[in-house]
Amino acid sequence: MRLTTKLSCVTALVVAVTAGASTAASAGAQALLVDGSITAAGSTCSWTNATATADPPATLTIAAASVNSSVSCTGGASATLNNSPTLVFDDAAGTATSDLIDITVRQSFLSCSYRATNAGWTRSGTTRAYTNQAFTARKSGGSFLCPGSISAPAGSASLTFH
Repeated sequence: MRLTTKLSCVTALVVAVTAGASTAASAGAQALLVDGSITAAGSTCSWTNATATADPPATLTIAAASVNSSVSCTGGASATLNNSPTLVFDDAAGTATSDLIDITVRQSFLSCSYRATNAGWTRSGTTRAYTNQAFTARKSGGSFLCPGSISAPAGSASLTFH
């Protein structure tokens, strides 16, 4: 079903938003802006210049309004991040965890909302590039036609702080 495909893409976008906080710039550089991209089921959602409250590895929050102001998805879907996710980093382990990702996906006449808690992120080497660990977002609202949950496979989202 095409709706499921588009919803998977948007859920992955949420993952990417959270991962973005994890991809802060290398030591010493300012990294309060985040670009992100996610590809799922043949669709891509991306955004540029979202803002974060700090540089990793400090705990930080990504501003939902700044993600929403530039997010775009291919294939006719749209996405809205409903919260500003907070990320906590374990720099020694090369990981991060986001508290909550709350997103609404719109495709045609359907609107579906999903939430994921404690999503994990893995750093690539010594960079500040992170990819998501696999997670499931559960339906929190919307049409009865919306899937009850959406899975985001590991590595389906990535971000870059600059």
